[in-house]
Amino acid sequence: MMALPNYFGPMAFGLKMGVVTPGIDLEGEIFNLVKRCNEDGFLDNGDVVCVTESIVARAQGNYVSVDEVVEQIRHKMNLSERAELGVVFPIVSRNRFSMVLKSIARSTQEGMVAVQFSFPYDEVGNPIICPDFAEGLEKELITIEDIGDRGFKHPLTNIDYLKFYKEVIESEGATPEIFLCNDPAYIVNLDVEGAIAADIHNRKKTKEKIKERLENCITLDEICDKGEVYSEWGLLGSNMSSESLLKLAPREGYFFVESLQKRIRKDIGVETEVLIYGDGAYKDPSSGIYELADPLVVLAQTKGLNFLRKGFKYKYVADVYLNEKGKSREEVEKIIEEKRNSKRLEDLMEEEGTTPRKMGDLLGSLADLVSGSADVGTPVVLVKNFLR
Repeated sequence: MMALPNYFGPMAFGLKMGVVTPGIDLEGEIFNLVKRCNEDGFLDNGDVVCVTESIVARAQGNYVSVDEVVEQIRHKMNLSERAELGVVFPIVSRNRFSMVLKSIARSTQEGMVAVQFSFPYDEVGNPIICPDFAEGLEKELITIEDIGDRGFKHPLTNIDYLKFYKEVIESEGATPEIFLCNDPAYIVNLDVEGAIAADIHNRKKTKEKIKERLENCITLDEICDKGEVYSEWGLLGSNMSSESLLKLAPREGYFFVESLQKRIRKDIGVETEVLIYGDGAYKDPSSGIYELADPLVVLAQTKGLNFLRKGFKYKYVADVYLNEKGKSREEVEKIIEEKRNSKRLEDLMEEEGTTPRKMGDLLGSLADLVSGSADVGTPVVLVKNFLR
């Protein structure tokens, strides 16, 4: 294979590999993949090796059972028999939250689970109920009775999540109480023994509001955050693995990315960056759903990616020098190249439209769009010409 020509700009390529199994030497597998890229003239200094969190966690065997989660919840919250427990602001997702809710319900020992949804959307943009219907009610608290026989199904999954979560709780012998309210502290009015702030990105603020009136409150990242099998993110970033297992986010990913980077540098002689990515920070313009159900886009990255991507507005500079200053095409290209290599811009307008963003977030989002969550079999993505 011939190397890519130098007139190619930023590119991202999904790399195929076999099924990753628990205990596999994942670093070795990915190293061999990168080595093959190099042998085919397809690896350069400044490339970024992006690894999806799923295969890192699987290789680590980072699985917990529902019963293990139950024991942690009971211990962390010191729950009594037939406890009454609140769950505040969960996202609606079978993959992300149904097994967590099953564990919560089982931990109450056939007690009561009150689930408080935000409305009309959850934290990542999934619709809970029709916005127009919610607005028409003009109420701060919406109950199941208010909704009545009207069912609200998710526009993409066709699931009525209020009904689905009710059934999950009932399947564990607990009594469900489902309602919608955007005040996180409202859960305390139900005289619950404790509450779990189940949102992802706003969890700290939600917990603070609840703890003003109820001391016994924890967040999802405080469950399964220690022990023989754990993640620094606890249950955040976990996925349903089977009817009785959850796969946690990978633990100590920084060791993995640094070790892989050093191996590529030592054995291949190429300077790359490495990151572990989860959900990309992509908001679907059609559905309004924000895909980031992981605590972060990037769960670990090498130090060379720890900066903000900045730049100048190429089209603005070209227009100014061509139309206002009468420069030739060749002169404008030279000016653009000089500005690209300069650390200082003379005109603040040249930075308009180039909002600084974390380099890792951009790369992780790009990698997630390339690999996708479908069955494409490319859990490693090689990004080229992005750091230049």
